[in-house]
Amino acid sequence: MGTTGSGQRAYIGSFTSAGGRGIITAAVDAETGALTPLHATDEVRDPSYLAPAPDGRHLYAVSETSDGAAAAFALTEKGPALLGAPIPVGGAAPTHLALWSGHLLTANYTSGSVSALSVRADGTLTEPAVVLQHTGSGPHPDRQEGPHAHAVLPDPTGRWLLSVDLGTDSVRICEPDPASGVPAIRHEVRLRPGSGPRHLAFHPRGDHAYVINELSSTATPCHWDATTGTLTPLAETAVLPPDAGGNHPSELVVSPDGRFAWVANRGHDSISVLAVAPSGESFSLVTTVPCGGHWPRDLALHPGGRHLYAANERSGDVTWFSVDPATGVPEAGGSIEAPAASCVVFV
Repeated sequence: MGTTGSGQRAYIGSFTSAGGRGIITAAVDAETGALTPLHATDEVRDPSYLAPAPDGRHLYAVSETSDGAAAAFALTEKGPALLGAPIPVGGAAPTHLALWSGHLLTANYTSGSVSALSVRADGTLTEPAVVLQHTGSGPHPDRQEGPHAHAVLPDPTGRWLLSVDLGTDSVRICEPDPASGVPAIRHEVRLRPGSGPRHLAFHPRGDHAYVINELSSTATPCHWDATTGTLTPLAETAVLPPDAGGNHPSELVVSPDGRFAWVANRGHDSISVLAVAPSGESFSLVTTVPCGGHWPRDLALHPGGRHLYAANERSGDVTWFSVDPATGVPEAGGSIEAPAASCVVFV
């Protein structure tokens, strides 16, 4: 998911266990969207997902391994500089992370938990991690035998943390514990059984949230009440035509004006363009365009709002697109080699 900031640098996460180069740093051309690789660091195993600090001085990465960890980097002109050894998160296969309430939170897919590590003033991480274990299951026999936390994301006010769990078909809404600041579950919202929620994005107004469902190839608009931390699912929308075949959506991003949303499709190897109703409560499928590679694991929007980027894991590249502001349709611009690419963020 793209982040706020000037967007002069892109950081690309990857799976080193599949031949990735770790974290690739690339310069971004603001006019064309083109990426120019500058350097790479492979000091951390499988840094599949990244999160920059709001001040643009630090970068955080998961280490998506069976003995999961998280790492802090200082951002320098020579690239990310590792700040000490990666810190164990107390969960297996951390696949997503976010900064919230003075902590770094990780969503641990295999163990079905969320971990919290304190962040010091100098950007470094402390241990041990506090682990919030999810419970439950879903109807899919292979993918939902237990909880599988897949994403953590603060709401736009910063008061709430939302944890999306593919295994339990639910989103948990957390507040900081008054004493420790770590997340404490206040509500659990159920989505349709078997839908397999994966990631979530907010409308720029902050009154709606959109869940992308990996197992059903759908997106679920939800009303969001930041006063009470209440998420109310509305009707699901298919993100592909009915004859599209097997597919596993990975990510959804929303345009800065809230008129469009885009979905990356693994299997169909495309980007879906969704028109968002003015109310924010529903979608309609406009079209799909090829993602320019195979198995787009992540989709990111540049902070300028004019360019989209797909991290194509299995073809080993990152492609970029210029977005037509009137129609929302992306037009292919180019690509760079990025073996086992899994995520793109901007600083």
